Amino acid sequence: EVQLVESGGGLVQPGGSLRLSCVASGFTFSASTMSWARQAPGKGLEWVSNIISGGGTKYYADSVKGRFTISRDNAKNMLYLQMNSLKYEDTGVYYCVKGGNGLGSRGQGTQVTVSS
Repeated sequence: EVQLVESGGGLVQPGGSLRLSCVASGFTFSASTMSWARQAPGKGLEWVSNIISGGGTKYYADSVKGRFTISRDNAKNMLYLQMNSLKYEDTGVYYCVKGGNGLGSRGQGTQVTVSS
């Protein structure tokens, strides 16, 4: 059974930073492309970023490019999202997702709120 548990969310001021983490189990993490997706209040799920199994190739949504960095530690079955220069519009629930398009199995999410 795929299990994904996110952590690291919280309340941050505009311009601040957060680092999200996700621990994965129940599947071969090191062989899987992984994604982060988010859902803003009242909106649909938005793909944010993905990283291939080896970690050498990463993609970002235009809305976060240059501000967010995805990474992984295959030895620890961990996925990360470093978020810098946070904006109000980055507020939402962030999900760790198995697969590259943000639509696969996901965790319960971690809330990120950007507010002054």
